[in-house]
Amino acid sequence: MRKVAIIGLGVTKLRPSTPEVSYKELIFEAAESAYADAGVDPRRDVESFVCSSEDFLEGTSIFDEYVPDQIGAVQKPVCTISADGLYSMATAYMQILTGLFDVVAIEAHSKASDILNLASVYDLALDPVYTRPLGLNASFIAGLEMMRYLHSSGANVGHCARVVAKNRRNAKSNPIAVNPELLGPIGNRMKIVSDPLTENDVAPIADGAAVVVLAAEDTAKKLRDDPVWIEGVGWSSDSPSLETRDWDIATYAKLAAKKAYALANIEDPTRDIQVAEVDDTYSYKELQHIESLGLSGDGKAHVLLDQGTFDHDGELPVNPSGGSIGMGHTLEMSGLVRVIELVKQLRGQAGHHQVRGVHTGIAQAWRGVPTASGAVAVLSNR
Repeated sequence: MRKVAIIGLGVTKLRPSTPEVSYKELIFEAAESAYADAGVDPRRDVESFVCSSEDFLEGTSIFDEYVPDQIGAVQKPVCTISADGLYSMATAYMQILTGLFDVVAIEAHSKASDILNLASVYDLALDPVYTRPLGLNASFIAGLEMMRYLHSSGANVGHCARVVAKNRRNAKSNPIAVNPELLGPIGNRMKIVSDPLTENDVAPIADGAAVVVLAAEDTAKKLRDDPVWIEGVGWSSDSPSLETRDWDIATYAKLAAKKAYALANIEDPTRDIQVAEVDDTYSYKELQHIESLGLSGDGKAHVLLDQGTFDHDGELPVNPSGGSIGMGHTLEMSGLVRVIELVKQLRGQAGHHQVRGVHTGIAQAWRGVPTASGAVAVLSNR
């Protein structure tokens, strides 16, 4: 099977709102950086493009018609995935495996500040017959799941606050993260969103754009001395209904990781993974995802958290970038941000939040409440 590498990265600084630029301008900025990083001309060298966009979030149907100009894809194949950017990377990876393409670019973006009522978009993902009429919202569902997870794992709200503090602290060293002073204080009297979920436990939304360039092995080696290899990918969707899913673990992450680990020949992730960038849309989800990815035992993530294992200087740094809680949550772009931050670590280009001596890492994405869908990628610099 062909080897596939990541050869180009481009990402804008994440901000709470970007009224002075359009989504096209954000994408162009990221694309220009990615192509320069990869040393390619999109009009000549990139053979296919994969974009992540959800029409409900964009407010426009058939959104792939609005992306070719700013990514250099005019009169080129453009495939749109209505899912997180990590799903798009998996699609691009498979396109190269077919042998039809040698260089493929991936794009994902967030203009979350333009969405008038994000909660109403989430509501449309609920079952229209049995669940939506109850008037539930994403925060209420997250609160229920958080309570269930804390009960089954033995963790408490203090551990969730520790996740928030860790990720915000890490983000202070990340130049593309939302400015920390815009996130507000961390305290014990934060407003309850849906008990026990507080405002601090929810990653703040942010605007931005990201582009990543993939290449087949021969091409990658010609263009870079330090390609980062995609060792394995996996994605999965658990039950679409709230009534029939397992609320204790993130089954989608567990199944996706199982596939990615099999492709990467990883038998013990606690031994073979040195750094992790995982979804932390909510604070408790970081702990739940760590367990489901096999980076700790079931119900043991909070114990390792207390021991400092997941700190920047711990045995297994988790979200040294700051994650979504520290950097800002960028909707369908979130998984691609996790990939970009992981690639920086494996290149040794993460700056002040660099983790020393890493050669293999994992990136994981979740599509958010009320879905049970997620993707995983194992990357290596070897």
